[in-house]
Amino acid sequence: MLRVAIPNKGQLSDPSREMLREAGYAAVANSRELVVQDPENDVEFFFLRPRDIATYVGRGTLDVGITGEDLLADSGSTASTILELGFAPSTFRLAAPAGTAKQYSDVAGKRIATSYGGILRNWLVEQKLIAEVVELDGAVENAVRLGVADVVADVVATGTTLRQAGLEVVGEPIFKSQAIMIARDGIADQSAVDVFVRRIQGVIVARSYVLVDYDIPVELVEKACAITPGIESPTVSSLQNSTWAAVRAMVPRKQVHTVMDDLYTLGARGVIVTDIHACRL
Repeated sequence: MLRVAIPNKGQLSDPSREMLREAGYAAVANSRELVVQDPENDVEFFFLRPRDIATYVGRGTLDVGITGEDLLADSGSTASTILELGFAPSTFRLAAPAGTAKQYSDVAGKRIATSYGGILRNWLVEQKLIAEVVELDGAVENAVRLGVADVVADVVATGTTLRQAGLEVVGEPIFKSQAIMIARDGIADQSAVDVFVRRIQGVIVARSYVLVDYDIPVELVEKACAITPGIESPTVSSLQNSTWAAVRAMVPRKQVHTVMDDLYTLGARGVIVTDIHACRL
């Protein structure tokens, strides 16, 4: 049975559950249990603190996990990223009281508060900077106001919380993160992992693409297919009216309205867009 770690709280939790539900693992959707077995799919899910997942997977007690890229990097775990999931984006940045630091070199010799000591120490080494790392558990925005640090290094989504604390970001992001799927080395049943990954990949693709169907005069099929090339190739079918053809193709969701406009201008009619709930490519 494949053993999978899922975040039990935070911004990773609900999107992870929803993605798994869409992939056919319905038992995890609304569960409040710490462990859920899905015998139909031969998977056992463990709901854990997001920060602990990389450690559990890296040490070999669990096979696969969903966590943040930043949490994996900070943990020092030997687990490997096997799939980027595309949600929960964030950046890890330095922030200092307004007007006190404009570039990285301005934090040299300062006290930097963070709950991501691993990422920060690695970055300081890369930048050849020496600073004191003050590790805190949780939010660090008030560390400067409370006198334990001169600068903070924290995960930033919008920056609102930092601004409310009188801080402003310094330089470019130190680290960029998103939700990822990780796995340990030496998994006994690699085929079970491959099935799990394919299901999640199917959800990611289904969310990113739609199906577009349209009718087009036969002489314009080649030009229409250039607009909708699909993944491998569009499906072209004949119609009762031999002067027209029906075309079906997958189109990136973000581009669908532009594609529809271009098809209509070309001469396509009956342009219909359909959501994709699951797929395998």
